[in-house]
Amino acid sequence: MQIRDLPYDDPGVPDVRSGFRLLLWLGRMQMGGQCKALGWGVLHLASIASFPAVAGLAVTAVVDRSGGDLALAALAMAVVTLTVTTGDTLLHRAAVTNWITAAARIQQLLARRTAALGATLTRRVAAGEVVAVSTGDIERIGWCVEAVSRFSAALLTTLGVCVALVVYQPQLGLLTCAGMLALALAVLPLLPSATRRADTQRERAGRATELAADTVAGLRVLRGIGGEELFLTRYRRASQQVRHAAVRTARMWSFIEALQVALPGLLLVAVVWYGTRLALDGRIAVGELVMVYGAISFLLVPLQLFGEFAMSYSFSRPSAARAARVLGLRRPGEEQQVTALPARPDARERAAPVGSTDVREGLHDPATGLRAPAGLLTAVVCGDPDAAGHLAERLGGHPASAAAPGAAAGTENAPQSAAGEGAGRAQGRRREGEDVSVLLDGTPLDAMPLARARAAVLVQDKDPVLLSGTLAGLLDVPSSGAVDAGRALKAAQCDDVLAALVQGSPDAEGDPMRARITERGRSLSGGQRQRLALARSLLTDPPVLVLDEPTSAVDSHTEARIARELAALRSGRTTVVFTSSPLLLDSADRVVFVHGSRAAAAGTHRELLGCEDAYRAVVTRAPQSTAGRPAESRAGNAQTEGAEST
Repeated sequence: MQIRDLPYDDPGVPDVRSGFRLLLWLGRMQMGGQCKALGWGVLHLASIASFPAVAGLAVTAVVDRSGGDLALAALAMAVVTLTVTTGDTLLHRAAVTNWITAAARIQQLLARRTAALGATLTRRVAAGEVVAVSTGDIERIGWCVEAVSRFSAALLTTLGVCVALVVYQPQLGLLTCAGMLALALAVLPLLPSATRRADTQRERAGRATELAADTVAGLRVLRGIGGEELFLTRYRRASQQVRHAAVRTARMWSFIEALQVALPGLLLVAVVWYGTRLALDGRIAVGELVMVYGAISFLLVPLQLFGEFAMSYSFSRPSAARAARVLGLRRPGEEQQVTALPARPDARERAAPVGSTDVREGLHDPATGLRAPAGLLTAVVCGDPDAAGHLAERLGGHPASAAAPGAAAGTENAPQSAAGEGAGRAQGRRREGEDVSVLLDGTPLDAMPLARARAAVLVQDKDPVLLSGTLAGLLDVPSSGAVDAGRALKAAQCDDVLAALVQGSPDAEGDPMRARITERGRSLSGGQRQRLALARSLLTDPPVLVLDEPTSAVDSHTEARIARELAALRSGRTTVVFTSSPLLLDSADRVVFVHGSRAAAAGTHRELLGCEDAYRAVVTRAPQSTAGRPAESRAGNAQTEGAEST
């Protein structure tokens, strides 16, 4: 794999059982690159190890006054110099390629996992941890993958040199091998402590990153309540903890590196002293002593590479564990997806009149009994705004654990769906106590391929995010082509928003599409942000559109116009709007009242105002009347009426 070939067509399926297994999986996925780096590393280090032998030949040639032998030694020195340069250059190239491609593989996997989980990611993993994994942790993982090839080459070369020394000069060779073994035994006990300190540093750094991310995200609120100094003090404290942990880690690694310099130096002194005595006794030649000295000096290089690998593994292991934890997150039903119906109906399906045999069943939540018939604008009224937000996310295929409190408790009593096999699967899962998926045309959303489910159902949150860039970039989203940008902006009543964007962007030269939008649309009011987000959702033109309080920050006159335009633009398309606004409710084809965790009543807005006290209390903000039947007693009839209207 070359850098120019990135990104991967298929980054593979990672082993996320632990951080160590993830590192092993990365090594296996890059076996070709690792073998290439290993080969060049062995060539490079073996060439360096050959220098003492060549130098010894040269010294022997000088002592023997042999010009021919000296010329051969010079030629051998030139060849070794060339192989050292070539090996070093290509080793660096291969090792850095392994580093970058490993980091890119993890980055690509994280991006795919983030896209698959969507908004549920930050509810299961802290945002700061996600930032830490996608930045510093990826670099450390790549560093470890890169260091493996250098370590392997150093290990093979060290073994080869030690064996050669034992064969060539047994006494000095055995002394050298014993000394190298003692060095390893002296350093190895220190590595667990260094690893623990590195883990502590990474943990505290992750907490500081989380705190910084949360502070920046809530800076506007903090300024409003005067809490900047409080959070600044907290971040300073967390930052100091990171600094102290980093200093403790650096001290340990400095001590290990000092040992890696001092102990080999002592070994070198001992071997030279012993070799000098052997030379003075005439048991070895001067050239042989020079050769052994050079070989032992070379062994300092592999020792440094061993230390580098130990350090890279110590720092990458907690990073790999964190990455494995994020990559191991799954959405419900992801492992057992089934083939679903086409996500986007063709033109004939979109134009089919309501009530015809071509109309599909729409959206059905067995847990609450909520139904949104295909081709209709369904408004949903919830007494609890938080429950409305959870239910909107659930309709988008998010886990049932995110549903409104008590939804799971009502699962056993959820009505049977007439969706055939899909409903049967859902009922079977209910009997097993598992989460019940929302059904789209009888097929569980969590059993659909993710891309198809995302294309079929679009959920606009109550607080939508606007990315920075131009308005044209904001509206550059996948769409059916049936709705253009001008029509979507008009339906969302964005005329004043466009004027404000043009006024704030002199470089746009009067073209709203070239106007700049600041990060998260902070330069716009809440209502303006809502309308731009609504225009983006309408432009997408999904088969099923779920809107959570799309006009909560809009004035009543603008809201009335949006209600009319929304009903007209989404005619014949399945639309679900969570709202308690009478203007939107009056324009809906059907209104469902969710009381507690159940769909308690269904009908038109005016019908429910006349017969549902609880509904009237939520919509009009008036105290609930005690007259008439309670909403719960009419739940069964309402569900029956809703099923008939489907």
